[in-house]
Amino acid sequence: MTDPTSSTVRAYLDNAGGARWHPAARQAFLQAVDDGWADPRRLHTEGRRAAALLDGAREALAAGLGARTEEIRFTPSHSASLHQATAQLSRARRRSGRDVVVGATERAALLHGASHATAALGGARRTVAVDRLGRVDAATFAAELRDGVALAALQHANGEVGTLQPLPEVHAAAREHGVPLLVDAGASVGHVPVPEAWDALAADPADWGAPSGTGVVAVRQRVRTVPTGPEDPEPWAPGGVNVPAAFAAAVGLQAVRQDLAVADARRRTLVDRIRAEVTRIPDVEVVGDPDRRLPHVVTFSFLYVDGEALTTELDREGFAVGSGSACTAGTLEPSHVLAAMGVLTHGNVRLALDRATTEQDVERFLAVLPGAVARVRRMLGVEDL
Repeated sequence: MTDPTSSTVRAYLDNAGGARWHPAARQAFLQAVDDGWADPRRLHTEGRRAAALLDGAREALAAGLGARTEEIRFTPSHSASLHQATAQLSRARRRSGRDVVVGATERAALLHGASHATAALGGARRTVAVDRLGRVDAATFAAELRDGVALAALQHANGEVGTLQPLPEVHAAAREHGVPLLVDAGASVGHVPVPEAWDALAADPADWGAPSGTGVVAVRQRVRTVPTGPEDPEPWAPGGVNVPAAFAAAVGLQAVRQDLAVADARRRTLVDRIRAEVTRIPDVEVVGDPDRRLPHVVTFSFLYVDGEALTTELDREGFAVGSGSACTAGTLEPSHVLAAMGVLTHGNVRLALDRATTEQDVERFLAVLPGAVARVRRMLGVEDL
């Protein structure tokens, strides 16, 4: 074992929702700090300069997301995007329905947002189950879009296991019922082509290598929204938009889209290698769809292993990894995504590779992993089971 503070070469394999900054995004952020620090709502030269940067960011993001410039909203974070979108979209349709239909593997921010929004409307959250790959059945989801539904929400892909959802089929059913579809694309934008089947779409700049501090929501012009909070000039971002973060998000998205196909193929090859090799370790389950998935995410769970102990052991060996388990010292709750899939919820490791991840990083990880698993099992006294 090695000390994480030593000179050991470290590999960051937890690029999901908080990826390493893309160099272009970092440069854009620093430029915007120098040129766009003023309030873009002011009429002086400094304010107009900041407004120009913000307008440029909005235009670039619209092009990258397949939206119109006027359809782009900025928020303080991806979680805020999901909270605002569920609240504003459902409230706008409160005369048509009060329920919100969601998939069981949506991220917690959306599930909580849907519960909060429906409670305010006097409705309920309808949750559609998933299969063992983490995918909803489109026909089952469509059947829930009956009378009384204000909003439907389905992620493009699951950031924990990588599985892609049947958006075109669900969107077609939603349109047939006159229900807007909110798509959480926070785990997919910047990694795979942006989906076209949506009425509102939330994207997370921090996931494609831009700074945190801003979220992006696109809402089709035909879709109504109604602000739910106190009056503010920026109802989606009360107090104002973070101009440097928004500008860096736009530049970062442009940069990652330029080599999307190459990055997809390279990382998919690395993930295939990982999926094949980890099965050599006894009592492991690789989860998520092996084919219809994000190119950079792979998740696996070990029987007789504590997820927190394993991630700590891997950290000592120089690898930063995530865990699908939501276990913390305060909650000790397993991942709701893995639980909804009916797969092993403990001893979980999630890898999310970025463009800087090398084949050598992956080979070193695969060399270290069996020993780390064995040591954790030995600490738990279950190595002979």
